[in-house]
Amino acid sequence: MLTSLALIFIFGLILGWVFSRLRLPSLLGMLITGILLGPYVLNLLDDSILNISPDLRQLALIIILARAGLSLDIEDLKRVGRPAILMCFLPACIEIIGMLLIAPRLLGISLLDAAIMGSVVAAVSPAVVVPKMLHLMENGYGTDKSIPQLIMAGASVDDVFVIVLFTSFTALAQGGKISAGTFAQIPISIVTGIIGGVLIGLLFAEAYRRIHVRDSIKVVVLLSISFLLVAVEAKFKGSFPFSGLLAVMSCGIAVNRRRPELAARLSQKFSKLWVAAEIILFVLVGATVDIKYALAAGLSAVIVIFLVLLFRMFGVFLCLLKTELNTKERIFCLFAYMPKATVQAAIGSIPLTMGLACGKVVLTVAVLAILITAPLGAFLVDLSYKKLLKHSHS
Repeated sequence: MLTSLALIFIFGLILGWVFSRLRLPSLLGMLITGILLGPYVLNLLDDSILNISPDLRQLALIIILARAGLSLDIEDLKRVGRPAILMCFLPACIEIIGMLLIAPRLLGISLLDAAIMGSVVAAVSPAVVVPKMLHLMENGYGTDKSIPQLIMAGASVDDVFVIVLFTSFTALAQGGKISAGTFAQIPISIVTGIIGGVLIGLLFAEAYRRIHVRDSIKVVVLLSISFLLVAVEAKFKGSFPFSGLLAVMSCGIAVNRRRPELAARLSQKFSKLWVAAEIILFVLVGATVDIKYALAAGLSAVIVIFLVLLFRMFGVFLCLLKTELNTKERIFCLFAYMPKATVQAAIGSIPLTMGLACGKVVLTVAVLAILITAPLGAFLVDLSYKKLLKHSHS
């Protein structure tokens, strides 16, 4: 395992640096590192690290969402209002509708298979989007209209919505039924996640108003709490709807709300942790990519991905109607809501392991969605934010 970790960090850093020098997203270099080191190409990663890959990827996601929460000011979200709520579900719904219309014709699959594929592909990746938006917030781009906050909040909730839909569609494909109670889990898990996270965040802030310890210890405690929140979701899955990742971010928001000076210091600590976590996340996402599937997919699957992206962009456009955003700022939001990676890597192979007829084609499209949209979305954000967003130091 130690050799595998060394390879992940060394080659992830090298290829990430090479791609950044080429004015391409460093995460593309990390994804390619994972593909090359992974079991489908050079097979240099030990089975022990591949077996815990989902847990390591989740750990990295927890770090970036905790940092996001500590950086988010609830007043900014209140100022955004309606669009922030719509961004949580409307673009994903429109994208799934697009998949239902396009995939059966181009890929020859059933409507139910297309719904499963749509629910896999529709989730935006907080692991790609959130660091980019944090960078904009730190440098004062788009903050006068809370654009980074809008995108960051939507990207964090949208996954909860899409994963519940995916669970429902796969259950239906296995002969189960979808009830009203199934869809009721979506708002319940969001509400319980927010309430749980806020309560714990307020307790954390108050506890460390009275107890004086180093910020490094506070980071360890906050990370441990975050792990437990995600573990609670796994423990009560199926019996009590609860979004652990949303609770992690809500916990950070509550700390920021109660003690902004503490949140700012802890956010800086988490940004240092992210340096290592980012490499682990994207290299291991790359390691899940079976390049043979991607190469065998053909032009039809690529066309499907680009067409449903247009549906997603239309969904984002609808969310931004009657807002203060100008045309340039709306175009930026379209770019920023494109990247897909973590959810597709996490659930893309599940239909295949379930033995569903659509399993292989769903995995193929999920793989291609990662390879196409993660670097493309990140590249467009990096390329355009200085031109499309207003710079403000306030």
